[in-house]
Amino acid sequence: MRIPFIAGNWKMHKTPEESIKLAKEIDDFLKNNEDIEVDVLICPPFTSLYAVSKEIKNPKIQLGAQNMSYEEEGAFTGEISPLMLKEMNVKYVILGHSERRQLFGEKDEEINKKIKKALEHDLKPILCVGETLEERESGKEKEKVKKQITEDLKDIDKEKASSITIAYEPIWAIGTGKTASSNDANDMIKYIRSILKEIYGMDVSEKIRIQYGGSVKPHNINELMNKSDIDGALVGGASLKSKDFNEIIDF
Repeated sequence: MRIPFIAGNWKMHKTPEESIKLAKEIDDFLKNNEDIEVDVLICPPFTSLYAVSKEIKNPKIQLGAQNMSYEEEGAFTGEISPLMLKEMNVKYVILGHSERRQLFGEKDEEINKKIKKALEHDLKPILCVGETLEERESGKEKEKVKKQITEDLKDIDKEKASSITIAYEPIWAIGTGKTASSNDANDMIKYIRSILKEIYGMDVSEKIRIQYGGSVKPHNINELMNKSDIDGALVGGASLKSKDFNEIIDF
């Protein structure tokens, strides 16, 4: 049985003080609702990670980073290494987000190197995959997603693969207010699980959690989570307000 996994990607929002306030509000909600059986992850910007790591004591809340270098140290101005993240009690790292791919030109080869480095340091990757609107309308959405998964997970063995989370985020639904229908999202996530089964076998493919991301809100989370193969959500804008995020956690 896969435990539902709700993650908040705060993107480039929240100062350290604002981050502490938001994290505490989520923390308080979980303390007051101990019967909620959901794994919760918050991913503040790099500048807030240390401050939030010192404030959050609740074992139900894990801390994640929004990106990471595949280098451990060196002359790489502006980059953040896995060693730096681990010292701040970061457990997860989002890799291959569509904004990194589209706005910053990250390629599958680079994402594959990041995933390998994260696993080497016992950081759990959340690998984001998804198609553009043009690719979906031309019937190439599965081809695109399969290419991303096979190239991003190249040469990663099954012993390590089970700690990876996949986040299916159709690019056309991120920050647009548009959401893939729950049936479309579930069908793609079921397809992703079939790819993982081809690569790693049934046992590992059944352990890997697959989230949906893309304009997830309190009003649509229940419908998404009632589908057979959706294990959670990677939440963007709605994770920036504790009321909205807490409602999503308590789907």
